[in-house]
Amino acid sequence: MNKEELILKWLDNDLTPKELETFKALADYESLIKLSNYSKGFKAPKYDTTDALQNTLDSIEAKKTVSKNWLQPILKVAAILAICFGGYYYTTTLDSTFATHFAEKSSIELPDHSSVHLNALSKITFNKTNWNNNRTITLDGEAFFKVEEGSTFNVKTDVGTVTVLGTQFNIKQRKNYFEVICYEGTVQINYNTAKTILKAGDSFLVLNGNIITDLSINKKQPEWLNNVSAFSSLPLSEVLAEFERQYKIKFDTSNIKVNTLYTGKFTHKDIDIALKSITEPLHLNYTKNNKTIILSRE
Repeated sequence: MNKEELILKWLDNDLTPKELETFKALADYESLIKLSNYSKGFKAPKYDTTDALQNTLDSIEAKKTVSKNWLQPILKVAAILAICFGGYYYTTTLDSTFATHFAEKSSIELPDHSSVHLNALSKITFNKTNWNNNRTITLDGEAFFKVEEGSTFNVKTDVGTVTVLGTQFNIKQRKNYFEVICYEGTVQINYNTAKTILKAGDSFLVLNGNIITDLSINKKQPEWLNNVSAFSSLPLSEVLAEFERQYKIKFDTSNIKVNTLYTGKFTHKDIDIALKSITEPLHLNYTKNNKTIILSRE
C-alpha cells in the first residue's frame, strides 16, 4: 500500500493494527498528527435543525406579541366607537310604540305637541327622530287626534291612510270596520284607490267592505273620551265587540242574532248599567258566568 492510500485510510479512521504501525513509521507522521489536531479547532459546531426551527418560531411569536400589544389599545378604542355609534343609530331610528290594554285609555303627546288619545286595545307607532319632516303614525285600533299645524300628518292603518295638515279627527280600525270622523278642519282619506275629503261633521265608514258616507256628526269630540261608547244603526256584533274591549269579558251570542242594528250608548264605568243599556232596547236577557255573559231572547 502506497503512502497516499495509507494517509487516506488514516483520515477515514480505517487503518488495521498492522497498517497503523506502518503509518506511524512514516517520516512525516508527526507533521500529519499536528495538522490533524490543529484542524479540529476549526471544526464546524453541531447544527440542530429542531432547535433552529423552534428559535425561529419563538422569534416570530415575539414579534406578533409586540404587534398585538401595540394594536390592542387601538382595537379597544375602535370597538368602543363602534358600540357607541351602533347604540346611537339604534336609539335614533327606533320607533316609539304606545299601546293600551282591555278597559284602558291613554293620552300621548307627540314631538310637535299634537296629541293622541288611545281607546282600549289600541296601539300607535311613530319615529321621533325626523318627526317634523315626516309626521307619520301607524294605528291599530281607535284613536282621537288633535293635530298641530305643520307638515303633512299621516295616519296609516291596515285598511287606509288618513292625511291632514291641522285638525281634530277620530279613526277606528277594527276587524271589518274602518271609520274616520272629522271634528275640525279637513281630512283626506286614501282608501283602496279612491280619495275622500271630509270636513268638520263628516264621517266615512267601511263596514264589511261596504262604504257608508252619509252620516253626519254634531259632536265636538268622540264620546269615548268621556267613557261612553255611542252607536248609530250599527250591527249588535260591533257593539258587543266594543263592550268586550271596555270590560274585558266575553259574550255568548249563540242564542241571538248579532246582525240586529243598534242605536244607543253604554257607559264604561258600570257593567250592569252598560248591559241594561244594550239589552233592554233590544229585549234581551243576560246572565253572568264568570267572565262570560250569556245573551238570550226574552
